[in-house]
Amino acid sequence: MRQSSKFPPGWDEERVKRVLAHYESQTEEEAVAEDEAAFEAADQTVMEIPTDLVPKVRELIAKHQAA
Repeated sequence: MRQSSKFPPGWDEERVKRVLAHYESQTEEEAVAEDEAAFEAADQTVMEIPTDLVPKVRELIAKHQAA
């Protein structure tokens, strides 16, 4: 029986450790600046959606990225 990966495609334990280290080492000011920059990105949109629609939105994003 094949065991499935506990990480999403493209992720591994080392990548998770790097991401955790990044966020754990940030100051509060750096975290706020990063959040604000995400809202100002011209190629991205931030919006609220109902929680029950999240799986469908993720599915659409995955299809878009695969195209």
